Amino acid sequence: MVRSRTRTMSAVGLAGLLVAAVGGTVFGAGSGPATGPDSWPYPAESDGSTHSVVLAAVGDIACEPDGDVTPQPDAKYLCGGKPDYQSAEVATAAQVEAMKPDLVALLGDEQYQVGRLNDFTRGFDQTYGAFKFLHRPIPGNHEYYAYKDGERAQDGDGYFAYYNGHQTDSAGAPVLDAAGNPAPLADGQAAHTRDGWYSYDLGRWHVIALNAECAGQAGGCDQAGAWVGRQTAWLASDLAADHAPCTLAYWHQPVFTAMNNPSAEGAMSRTWWRMLYAAGADLVLNGHEHLYARFAPQTPDGRVDPDYGIRELIVGTGGEGLDPLAAGMPNVEAGQDQGYGAMQLTLGQHGYAWSYRTVQGPAYTDSGSASCHGAPQQP
Repeated sequence: MVRSRTRTMSAVGLAGLLVAAVGGTVFGAGSGPATGPDSWPYPAESDGSTHSVVLAAVGDIACEPDGDVTPQPDAKYLCGGKPDYQSAEVATAAQVEAMKPDLVALLGDEQYQVGRLNDFTRGFDQTYGAFKFLHRPIPGNHEYYAYKDGERAQDGDGYFAYYNGHQTDSAGAPVLDAAGNPAPLADGQAAHTRDGWYSYDLGRWHVIALNAECAGQAGGCDQAGAWVGRQTAWLASDLAADHAPCTLAYWHQPVFTAMNNPSAEGAMSRTWWRMLYAAGADLVLNGHEHLYARFAPQTPDGRVDPDYGIRELIVGTGGEGLDPLAAGMPNVEAGQDQGYGAMQLTLGQHGYAWSYRTVQGPAYTDSGSASCHGAPQQP
């Protein structure tokens, strides 16, 4: 077998050790700002104790390239029919790169419409691939599920083959799985293939990446289902071992919708929110809804809690077509649905600052800061 460039780049990108952890993966990342104007993206040696770090975040990014699928999808679903989407993808990629982030949290639906490997390499990779070794991705529904135009579900095959590499035969040709897709390697930048959940430390922060794409898994989106249950048990173990002063998590579908469009995956992940809240987590990042929204810190049941609540940020404005922000959604403090942009999170020793800005469409900015709070007091 031949390892792809994906495996090579993830190995040499940021300093760190890859170790197994309760069926998931933990990535240890180097931290601290670069020491000179030309040293990014290679950080200076640091123990992470005195410097802030930058985590860029965005999801819902690359339109489907025209071309090689038979029968050909309707042109309205392809890049050629959506030139504004292509230019938005280019603009947000340049925006992220200009942030000079330590890492990039990708919030799912990196590649539309069904995330084939060939679409990743011909689409998403042409823009966001410039800083691929900084990616810390999670998948979305467009990497897993069938699309309404008849394109077949990939069940994550293209996503995992892109990030983890794919198997090849002795002649260098891809080894195909039963569905005819290039078979991914077992582990890599996107953690264990078929799982896709992992955690890492960045500066003084513990960061947890989860896979909410449960509909096609064993047991579906039921909390008692085998796949969801295994991931939830991993999360419990990861949180029990988390002694960082600040914690954030991300997955694709939000628990709290900003467009009045709840999902089965979002409902399933409320259990994760309860666990994170009890553990004192500070931030949850989501995509899926193609808009930007910032929520007030909330309890798992949606009550504003300025002391111990988790702030949800939806950043689904990476390039794919925009969704309407619903009026009057509870606890939404800021939001926009007219432009494209990415989030810059500056993660400090005991707090964080957020800065969101559109780079295509009407000018819009949202910024602020908050302190980390720890776990709620037990009665």
